[in-house]
Amino acid sequence: MKGSTVRKGTMWSIQILLAMVFISVGMAKLTGVEAMVQMFRQIGLGQWFRYFTGAIELVSGLLMFSAAYAPVGATLLVCTMIGAVLTHLFLIGGSAMPAFLLGALSGILLVLKRNEMRQLSSEVTHIKFKRSA
Repeated sequence: MKGSTVRKGTMWSIQILLAMVFISVGMAKLTGVEAMVQMFRQIGLGQWFRYFTGAIELVSGLLMFSAAYAPVGATLLVCTMIGAVLTHLFLIGGSAMPAFLLGALSGILLVLKRNEMRQLSSEVTHIKFKRSA
């Protein structure tokens, strides 16, 4: 019982932290904070990529408030942070550590919520096949 309570508390703490960070960073990208505009200009893929990344981060941050859908948000964030780390290492320089740590936290959350992810995957598969029948 106590271990379960600690695990839930840990998961919610990580979820709230990730939500706060990615909602604010996603909004900064979407609203065109100058530092974000400059960073994405340096990346060289165009400002559409800033909007795309900001939308992923905002949606993923919002998903952290849902116990059922937080694993989906964590999956998106792990992928996004892998891209961010690689971008810092090979394109724009600067420290990749913040992206690495946020990606690691997202990965830890994903591992802690693997049962929920399996259940969600099973439900989606069931709905898909139920419609086909």
